[in-house]
Amino acid sequence: MSTESAHPGFAGRLAAAFVNSRLTLIGLAASLLLGLLALTLLPREEEPQIKVPMIDVIVTMPGATPEEVEQRLAVPMEKLLYELPGVEYIYSTSTPGQCLLIARFYVGTNFEEAIVSLNQKLQTNFDRIPHGVSRPLIKPHSIDDVPILALTFHSQTYDHFTLRRLAAQVDDSIKSIFEVAETRLIGGARRQLRVEFDPQALSARGLSPADLAERLRAANQQSPSGVLRSRNTEITVQTGAFLASAAEAGRIVVGVHDGRPVYLEEVARISDGPEEPRSYVLFGSGDTGDPQAAVTLSVAKRPGANAVQVVETVLAKVEHLKGTLIPPEVGVTVTRDYGETAAEKSNELLLHMGIAVFGVAVLILFFLGWRESLIVLLAIPSTLSLTLLLFYLYGYTLNRITLFALIFSIGILVDDAIVVVENIVRHRRLPANRRASLREIAVAAVIEVGNPTILATWAVIAAILPMAFVGGLMGPYMRPIPVGASAAMVFSLLIAFTVTPWAAIRILHKPGATAADEGGHDPDHAPDDWFTRLYHRIMDPLLAHAGWRLGFFAAIVALLVAACAMVVFGAVKVKMLPFDNKSEFQIILDMPEGSTLEQTARVAAEMAAAAGREPEVVNWQIYAGTAAPYNFNGLVRHYFLRTGPTVADIQVNLRAKGERDAQSHAIATRVRPAIAAIAAKYGAAVAVAEVPPGPPVLQTLVAEVYGPDEQSRVALAREVRTIFAETDGVVDIDWYREQDRTKLVLVVDKEKAALNGLSEAEIGRAVALALSGQSIDLFHQPRDREEIDIVLQLPQSARARVDTLLDLGLRPERDPRAPLVPLRELVRVEERPVDQPIYRKNLKPVIYVTGDVAGSAESPVYPILQMNRRLAALDAGRFGGAPGPVTVYNLSQPFFEERPAIKWDGEWHITLEVFRDLGLAFCVVMVLIYMLMVGWFKDYVTPLVVMAAIPFSLVGILPAHWALGAFFTATSMIGFMAGAGIVVRNSIILVDFIELRLSHGLPLAEAVVEAGAIRFRPMLLTALAVVVGASVILADPIFQGLAISLMFGEIASLLISRMAVPVRDCVVMTRRQ
Repeated sequence: MSTESAHPGFAGRLAAAFVNSRLTLIGLAASLLLGLLALTLLPREEEPQIKVPMIDVIVTMPGATPEEVEQRLAVPMEKLLYELPGVEYIYSTSTPGQCLLIARFYVGTNFEEAIVSLNQKLQTNFDRIPHGVSRPLIKPHSIDDVPILALTFHSQTYDHFTLRRLAAQVDDSIKSIFEVAETRLIGGARRQLRVEFDPQALSARGLSPADLAERLRAANQQSPSGVLRSRNTEITVQTGAFLASAAEAGRIVVGVHDGRPVYLEEVARISDGPEEPRSYVLFGSGDTGDPQAAVTLSVAKRPGANAVQVVETVLAKVEHLKGTLIPPEVGVTVTRDYGETAAEKSNELLLHMGIAVFGVAVLILFFLGWRESLIVLLAIPSTLSLTLLLFYLYGYTLNRITLFALIFSIGILVDDAIVVVENIVRHRRLPANRRASLREIAVAAVIEVGNPTILATWAVIAAILPMAFVGGLMGPYMRPIPVGASAAMVFSLLIAFTVTPWAAIRILHKPGATAADEGGHDPDHAPDDWFTRLYHRIMDPLLAHAGWRLGFFAAIVALLVAACAMVVFGAVKVKMLPFDNKSEFQIILDMPEGSTLEQTARVAAEMAAAAGREPEVVNWQIYAGTAAPYNFNGLVRHYFLRTGPTVADIQVNLRAKGERDAQSHAIATRVRPAIAAIAAKYGAAVAVAEVPPGPPVLQTLVAEVYGPDEQSRVALAREVRTIFAETDGVVDIDWYREQDRTKLVLVVDKEKAALNGLSEAEIGRAVALALSGQSIDLFHQPRDREEIDIVLQLPQSARARVDTLLDLGLRPERDPRAPLVPLRELVRVEERPVDQPIYRKNLKPVIYVTGDVAGSAESPVYPILQMNRRLAALDAGRFGGAPGPVTVYNLSQPFFEERPAIKWDGEWHITLEVFRDLGLAFCVVMVLIYMLMVGWFKDYVTPLVVMAAIPFSLVGILPAHWALGAFFTATSMIGFMAGAGIVVRNSIILVDFIELRLSHGLPLAEAVVEAGAIRFRPMLLTALAVVVGASVILADPIFQGLAISLMFGEIASLLISRMAVPVRDCVVMTRRQ
């Protein structure tokens, strides 16, 4: 012991400094208090907040075709914005008269810097804006815009109009809560003062629609005119008054005919009430019967706010308003509560963490005794507390990923404490230490295992930490796991060298002398028990006979090959992440272009009824003509831009996870055939959109079709769409191409118009006023929460046929005395095809073909491999290219635009990125571990012997995935990499013990067997601790793969590598001698 004490090393010095220090207890208590403080202060959310700046730029060019919009707006702006540092993707959509450009920056880019740089780039080029083009409207979006709460107001007795006004007042009350950010009202009908003019009555009185607009605007005026001063008093003078009612508006004189005034009410119907429906929001559940009129109020929180607290505060406010502002006839249903899901998930995971801690404690109690388990148990809460503090200081939130990082760490972080405690116990029982104090024994035990434990811990960190550098959307999603686990390993190492020996000398007691002790037991040999005899029975033949060794290694290699073959032959499926068990999903409906809002709502109601028949469905909401409250998936897919009569979203809410047996993905899969049948009946496109388990994408399957011209791209996209439809397991197929249809074009006869003093602009304004309506002015009603427009428009009945529109009488705006001219004398009506929108990505024109996977194929990998064989048979010559196969890209866009090509995007792109980055990280892991061990062992071969055990864990991992029916996912890969660190860790300590026994003069074969027998017990204990710690996350859909890899990889490594490493080490050393 004196020899060891002469070279205590870092671990020995640390243990000696803290073993009797009063600061140790204070530090332990401080770590626990800091952890509790961090647990209280950390904001709680269900998912991590991935910062992906996305900025929409909207520019209009009225009347321009998509082709002109593309050349005048999209292409110049794409070139400008693609110059910005940090821009990853530029998407643009050119539609008639408008361009939408989306700049998506790299993950983690500073949001404010992204907005400022984009604004500056556009503003410095405002001088290049062509005539007739608007200034860019810039709308930034981030994950903080995603609503965490949705309140749906519904009633059988109140209509959409009343519910909207009621919800607007509730919105004002909620907005006063400090941590509430953006609130949005969805659905309902705003209040309008509608003036619906009669074209015949106008013509009979010699008036035009423009005359009404001018008179209305002039009559709705109120202005301060000055003051009167008299007798030391000032009296304010006001001229005019705003319109106070519809009746007052009806008495406005809009002209004179036959010597008498013409009142507005004589030529128009004036109504003060709801606007024309532009959307319908309906609420349904098993209790309400028919769908009810509804309005949804969505609430987002401020960045960094605690979602749980924000939701609780808002709901308390709403509860207070019931009975006063909110009448009993109006139901308020919480249709989204991410605060509740965050609290539920965090509480569930905290419980699992407690179970894991308790399980590890029971395990150590069983193997080492209650005193030893108490010592190890001290290391767990203090390490977890310090890791929570790190999360708080690092700016993380308490979400499922950070909590899984802690649970994942439990099985690993006890390793250091177990190794130290077990070695203290072993040293305590040695006869040579009977007269030594517990302090000396504890320090000596730490010195013996200290340096290899440090090396082994850094090996685990080297195996985990490179995962923090995975790129793309998946990187920040999973980054808390390597960051948290690495920090926990560092903290556990420090605690093992300080708190563990301190606790050992206070909790353990020295055993009395026994007969065995008097016999002088050799510390270099394991105790002669049944386990040691069993280990000798296995190892002695392997070390003595070359044939046994050859057969042993052949059997291991065969098992490894058989396990890997499970992936090759599809027994184990590969997927980025499996679907999570959420409490919601959406049905996204796109009706054929030209469908009315009412028809869309009718089809959506039919789909909602089909979904509502499932026993797990609690309620559903239909959003026809507008978008439902979006989640992170909808943010990336820009679902919030879905407006118009042909679109509808159906939000389906499920029972809580504890109240149903089926997973949300199984329910969505069960609903899909009925939904698809309804969509096929009406010629609609539909998609069942589940909340993705990881980073969201445009769709699970996305084929980007490139080609030399529009015709070639459409032909190739049509072929790809056919291949999608004929591939088993591919569902929800759609493409970014509108249905071919025609539009009516009123072609102005320029000569006739000029002869009558009219311009095309005046005719266009008159037609737009008649059909779309024109907001003339505000109807001033201060008590209303939302602005009220005065809208001038033709009545709905007059907007059914073009003939009615042609009866409209027009006169020049500059000549109010000119006679009226019917519109039909100035235009001719033609039918022309509607222009298709033009899509571009990163400065290249593209057509998207999208789909999802369900049924036989739950992973996009296998349908894509199947479709690739069909795509390889396509001849590029048919699609505008040179004869030969169509090129298929996976991770990059085609370089040459004149060649037809297809690029796979969507989940496939992220899957390849993730596994590529994890593979590169694994290579870095191997290099780092090898460098660490070369530096420690001063040898190039011994590290290779240790590292050769890493692949053996696959013998347990892959068959376990197959047996449990689980996908091999990104989390499975993370578990494999972490397991590699644990395998190397235990092998390092084992090899170090072998070399220590050799230095004590034992023969090679005896040193190998004795070191293995001595170290097998703590290795078994640490492996079981990993298994117990990981078992609590086995039921989680996302992290099931990680748990399987850790548990069964450790079991396989325990049974195989604990024999393989000593045998290989013995063979290598024998050849050197």
